[in-house]
Amino acid sequence: MEYTINALGKLAGVSTRTLRYYDEIGLLKPARINSSGYRIYGQKEVDLLQQILFYRELDVPLETIKKMMAFPSFDVKEALKEHHEKLLAKNQQIQQLIINVEKTMKTLEGRTTMSDKEKFEGFKKKLVDDNEAKYGKEIREKYGEDTINQSNAKLMNMSESAYRNMVEVETELFSTLKKAVKEGNPAGEAAQKAADLHKQWLSFTWPEYKKEAHAGLAEMYVADERFTSYYDKEQVGTTAFLRDAILIYTGVTSDS
Repeated sequence: MEYTINALGKLAGVSTRTLRYYDEIGLLKPARINSSGYRIYGQKEVDLLQQILFYRELDVPLETIKKMMAFPSFDVKEALKEHHEKLLAKNQQIQQLIINVEKTMKTLEGRTTMSDKEKFEGFKKKLVDDNEAKYGKEIREKYGEDTINQSNAKLMNMSESAYRNMVEVETELFSTLKKAVKEGNPAGEAAQKAADLHKQWLSFTWPEYKKEAHAGLAEMYVADERFTSYYDKEQVGTTAFLRDAILIYTGVTSDS
């Protein structure tokens, strides 16, 4: 069956503007353009759009989706299996937060009590699961199963005050980094403060801080688009700048 851009938009629940943009960036091209100049989509394009929307639901950047789907070895069945696993994990996260909210309401109503640790369990579990879903394979290969398991355990056992401090340090990190990027000197005071804040932020969950590991992580940030998109969300080039600042801070020479 074939669809016009309006029909496909209604079927998939996306705007025609979005479909036109996907066409412009080469993510989803129509099967053909008819004699009236309308985009026409076939079954292949419908299936591709479904995959794209799955990935978008998991917050994968469009450029990353494009590269993955353009790969000759792209396997739809394997992709669906991966989607299924990640959606199950996401559903588990949501259920954990629902339980947390329900228990909080009961506590406020005086029907039960809730420890400070319990108040933040849902958020910490979501953070662990999100990191595992996005970066688990890569960081486990780089740092080892034991190190990552210890890091996750440290986060899950974190006190309320420590968790709040970690969030505050991350917020300060981004504001300092923004200022440092504007100044443009990775060896400058603001940039080195950002590198130190990054160390502090890592130390909340890392079993042990090592300069070499810190520098290695900074290199991974630049090499992996998922990390780059996180730090570059306000200004392109921020990830590379942070990497340079961290290499100066740690004194570790770049391999690149």
